[in-house]
Amino acid sequence: MEILDRALEFEQRKLSFQNTSDRIVASREVKELILSLNDIYKVNKDPEVMDLMKRLTVIKRKIEVRLKGRSMSE
Repeated sequence: MEILDRALEFEQRKLSFQNTSDRIVASREVKELILSLNDIYKVNKDPEVMDLMKRLTVIKRKIEVRLKGRSMSE
């Protein structure tokens, strides 16, 4: 499946986004991949797809922390 291949490729990609626009593009791409995988998961209930979605969500959160910055209380 093309979506699974794209998701695995994104996961293996080196995540050194140097500027904000790269982070925004990566965040949007990973969000679209997660939503597409979710549609696939709804149909087949494959636990491997769920694990991939979880791993991509961790990557997405790291990107968003870099975009938003850390709060002063943390």
